[in-house]
Amino acid sequence: MKVLRNKDTGNFFIRYLKSFCHAINGIVYTVIHEHNMILILLAILVTTFFGFYFEIKTYEWLFCIASFGAVSASEMMNTAIEAAVDLETSKMHPLAKIAKDTASSATLILSITAFIGAILIFTPYIQEII
Repeated sequence: MKVLRNKDTGNFFIRYLKSFCHAINGIVYTVIHEHNMILILLAILVTTFFGFYFEIKTYEWLFCIASFGAVSASEMMNTAIEAAVDLETSKMHPLAKIAKDTASSATLILSITAFIGAILIFTPYIQEII
């Protein structure tokens, strides 16, 4: 017996549209409710400004864009994991702490990696103007 999920109703286009709208809702929720996402967006704006200002190379843009996506997606996955843990229990539990801490550490590691990459990309451009 096949069990229909809510997203399985409607034609292909309607299902795709629903899925897309749910994804947009997730982005909006994260931007509104997660203070770290605001910091990530600010870092994206600053990096993009300096990328255009220094006219960085295509491969440097590719690293920046990949970093933007990876860090943002990681923060959203962290938010999803925290929400799922909170849905399961409101009590302090060592496993809940591990789930939340390791999810947030993934974002931290990606952020540090992106920052190191930005230093490697932008330092030569900054040294040229100094």
